[in-house]
Amino acid sequence: MALLINDDCTNCDACVDSCPNEAISEGDMIYVIDPAKCTECVGAEDEPQCALVCPVEACVPDPERVESKEALQAKYEGLH
Repeated sequence: MALLINDDCTNCDACVDSCPNEAISEGDMIYVIDPAKCTECVGAEDEPQCALVCPVEACVPDPERVESKEALQAKYEGLH
């Protein structure tokens, strides 16, 4: 499942450099995660790095983009 950044985002920029897939970019009002690039850090880390560094817990699972660990691993391998 890809993550998303909700409206609690404070635009602090902490999440951008933490993403191993470069899936996070600045949006119009808040940062956004490209679901085609988000693997929840499967393949690179044990847990989503953006969620770890976010001071307001704005990086959350996207309920509309549920994917298995195997699918996330395959996506990661396709990106790298």
